[in-house]
Amino acid sequence: MPLDPVLKAFLDQMGQVPGPKLFELPPADGRAMFVAMMQMIGPKDVPIGSVKELRAGSVALRMYTPVDPGRTPPGALVYFHGGGFVIGDLETHDAICRQFANDGGFAVIAVDYRLAPEHKFPAAVDDALSAIDWIAAHAGEIGIDAGRIAVGGDSAGGALAAVVAQQAKLRGHPRIAFQMLLFPVTQIGEHTASRKEFATGYFLDGESLDWFFAHYLPSSPDLRDARISPLHAADFRGLPPAYVMLGGFDPLHDEGLAYARKLQDAGVAVEIADYSDHVHCFIYMQAVLPQARAAVTAAAKAVAKGLEAR
Repeated sequence: MPLDPVLKAFLDQMGQVPGPKLFELPPADGRAMFVAMMQMIGPKDVPIGSVKELRAGSVALRMYTPVDPGRTPPGALVYFHGGGFVIGDLETHDAICRQFANDGGFAVIAVDYRLAPEHKFPAAVDDALSAIDWIAAHAGEIGIDAGRIAVGGDSAGGALAAVVAQQAKLRGHPRIAFQMLLFPVTQIGEHTASRKEFATGYFLDGESLDWFFAHYLPSSPDLRDARISPLHAADFRGLPPAYVMLGGFDPLHDEGLAYARKLQDAGVAVEIADYSDHVHCFIYMQAVLPQARAAVTAAAKAVAKGLEAR
């Protein structure tokens, strides 16, 4: 299937904008560029029932309660934003977290994990685990159902969600009811067919991926460490059910699909939403792409269904 024509026109327009590319910038400037982009293409003015700022030790959290919550107390989606472990924050993903909460009828708790290169691996993983442990331990206090906690994220955040689900299984706590993995990074260091084919001109460039990983990883990393590359985990049995969203023109498509297949092969229930005519994280592009909003709703409904099944 060819690239969606509205998306193609938008990407062609983006390609003609003068100025440096993300991978040509220092991290601070890259973060500013990402903020400006999300303000331009992302959703705006999304109502929400309530927003509460929390802390899991040194990790800042932001909890969204939907306009119309379902069961009381609600289940919760613990959300890790995308941005290659280098860019993005609570603000860049504020509106989309509101949408997940409203569309699914559950609380969303966004995690402001530390970014590279100031804080290289495993800082983001450590913060993600600290956050999920604190949320589970304080579920009653913050008003969520401790038995219905899901994890999710986009891109690098999808990797963190997958790692949290794996680590929770290995440690025996906390219990994760569901995982929502949107365009996830699942392995670093191996170039799949999609990583090669869609390396230029499809929103996420291969050179940007290299830039992200160079900032994120310490010297001489073990790229088969499942906390870096969750695709290399030794055992997928017993992981929580999953919803995996992919873009057909995403460099990360093949590794995301490989992760979903490994889950399925291990007997885990998986729904794969493969948007074959779209790119990486097209759900951001709600100001220009009508299908983006519907894709967010579909993901939220999958999480809601997964939480209700527990």
